[in-house]
Amino acid sequence: MNPAQPTSKEMGAAQSTAVVAKRPRGSNLVARWPKTLLLAALVASFVLWWFSNHINPYYADILIKIGINIILAVSLNLINGYTGQFSLGHAGFMSVGAYTSAAVTMFVAPSLIGATPSTALTVACFVLALYVGGLVAAVAGILVGAPSLRLKGDYLAIVTLGFGEIIRVIFRNIPKLGGALGLNGIPPYTNLFWVFGTAAICTYVVLALVHSTYGRGFIAVQDDEVAAEAMGINTTRYKIVAFVIGAFFAGIAGGLYGHYTLSIDPKGFDFMRSIEIVVMVILGGMGNTTGVIFAAILLTLLPEWLRTFEQYRMILYSFLLVVLMLTRPQGLFAWRRKTKPILAA
Repeated sequence: MNPAQPTSKEMGAAQSTAVVAKRPRGSNLVARWPKTLLLAALVASFVLWWFSNHINPYYADILIKIGINIILAVSLNLINGYTGQFSLGHAGFMSVGAYTSAAVTMFVAPSLIGATPSTALTVACFVLALYVGGLVAAVAGILVGAPSLRLKGDYLAIVTLGFGEIIRVIFRNIPKLGGALGLNGIPPYTNLFWVFGTAAICTYVVLALVHSTYGRGFIAVQDDEVAAEAMGINTTRYKIVAFVIGAFFAGIAGGLYGHYTLSIDPKGFDFMRSIEIVVMVILGGMGNTTGVIFAAILLTLLPEWLRTFEQYRMILYSFLLVVLMLTRPQGLFAWRRKTKPILAA
């Protein structure tokens, strides 16, 4: 063997160094103490729910919307931010989870738990409904991801946009699910604990994943997909995994949304809803989980702050978004400088 030629062991070490060279931004603290922070977030969610009766209903409504948007934005950030794809179909996955979980609690649960269920059975039923909604949304992610994730850039965006519209039309034409009028009478199970507890779990899963050895594959796909493929990384598999996990949490967010509004209709999951989620990811900074969370909070509060301007509210909202995109194209909350790759001398 030629001494100048690197061995397979050396080549494997070089590949591993290249994959882990760039570390995700915005979450070093979570990388060090993930379980402690998750437990603290769950406890804080429980305390917030415990004192929810003392919170103004208007403020509680805004908090619920903030929590749901955090779940949607963080899950989409795994696809668009960490893996470098461009999906416009997140509202479609949200609708799948919303309709599926609502169908479980309305049509399946009564036959399982009876007319007067206990609190424990009700909670178990709700958790099951959210889980089933997330699983069905994940299956939808596989169905749309497997054939289309060989596409890149604008082509992938068009395919995911078409998926979201197809799902919306399908739900609009199912009479059992309310058709165009929507599905009404959904049980009011969602509260502050479920929303922010799920948001904490979603954030923990995404950060733990991208900071793991396996998760470095997402970063490699984002940095240079051609180079990643040349090193033997199955980029399509990583993109599908990101799509499935993102779709799963989007489906759970849809279930929480449906059991809070008590009424869902296809118009609530249209193209504009997907755009809202994408704007949160871009404004927070692609691949910056902390920034995406702050952007979700800001873009939920901003329309409420602009209500005093009545008919000019959405015009001002759109204008502010344009200004922010022009002045902070790297993301409003991307305050950390991009770290340099850690390469061997």
